[in-house]
Amino acid sequence: MMKKLNCILVLVFLNACLTKNESAKQLISPISEDIYLGQKPPGLIPELFAPEIIKTEFRQAAGVFTPDLKEFYFRRRGGEYKSNALVVIKYEDNKWTESLVAEKAGEPFISQNGKIMYLGKKYRERTTAGWSEAKDLGAPFDNYRIMRLTAASNGTFYFDEASETGPLRYSRLLNGVHEKPKTLNIEDIGDWNAHPFIAPDESYVIWDDQREKGGYGGADLYISFRQEDGSWGPSINLGDTINTEFAEAYGSITPDGKYFFFHRGYGNNKADIYWVDAKVIMNLKHK
Repeated sequence: MMKKLNCILVLVFLNACLTKNESAKQLISPISEDIYLGQKPPGLIPELFAPEIIKTEFRQAAGVFTPDLKEFYFRRRGGEYKSNALVVIKYEDNKWTESLVAEKAGEPFISQNGKIMYLGKKYRERTTAGWSEAKDLGAPFDNYRIMRLTAASNGTFYFDEASETGPLRYSRLLNGVHEKPKTLNIEDIGDWNAHPFIAPDESYVIWDDQREKGGYGGADLYISFRQEDGSWGPSINLGDTINTEFAEAYGSITPDGKYFFFHRGYGNNKADIYWVDAKVIMNLKHK
């Protein structure tokens, strides 16, 4: 009996070791070369995204991937780019290549099907020849100073307003037409509410704002989860793993749901793009 028990304990021990080793392999395994700019995935501490590919001496901000993870769009300001140029790094001929999309453009967000790039109050459509020229969203968005607009899978828009006291808003797609925008009711929201990212299923919204109390300095990133009754829960600061004395903004979850991207602004025309395992964000739902 004792011999049998010892055998069982050995098997349990070996199984635990194998599980631990398998987990370790998953943590250190390199990502595929043709997605995410070939970068090794981050853990639970934010890391600079692709510093050897993205020039970090300028302002790099507002980064987003296409659904296939093979095109990374962001805005750059500095050097030859005087005002928020939209650039893309894409995988072509077995290497990552950067090119200019537009010398001046709004903040990008790409639809879940990859066919539309929203740029604030404008948008571009994917064609066989590339992206179309920028077009106006038109009514009912004409009178809003939109910086970032993101869209849920059902077509509902969530967007901000370039003002100190402007709320976040949403506009549902009803019978093919967007309704008049309504205020997103998050009671304890701050000032300078900006850059909302809506989950594809509208289960959470991420944004950045500024507050006199409760923040870490500059702009901080927050999340609110949708409740069972359809209302929005309290805003949750993403914590000191993400937020610092500097200005963190433009948060988003990647199309595959694995990583959280944001940028950190230092002032003086300088900002860097960071990424971290999305578990850091999703774990907040259970606190």
